[in-house]
Amino acid sequence: MTTALVIGLSVLLVITSVLLVVLILLHRGKGGGLSDLFGGGVSSSIGGSSVAEKNLDRLTIGIGLVWTASIVAVGLLVRTGG
Repeated sequence: MTTALVIGLSVLLVITSVLLVVLILLHRGKGGGLSDLFGGGVSSSIGGSSVAEKNLDRLTIGIGLVWTASIVAVGLLVRTGG
């Protein structure tokens, strides 16, 4: 059972790693970014950044937390031999 858990967490780690790379590349840099394709031109007057950019930030943080938790879980399972 624990081998299946480690394999499942490893698959989750690979998927979240790829998603993080894609989401980080979508963020706007100094001269604009790929996020302009998805409504980055519509800006909010309150925060100075667009709704799409704020949602992209939230999604990136969420995936990053899942990625971090899966790394810790795989590390603990491998270390304890469980």
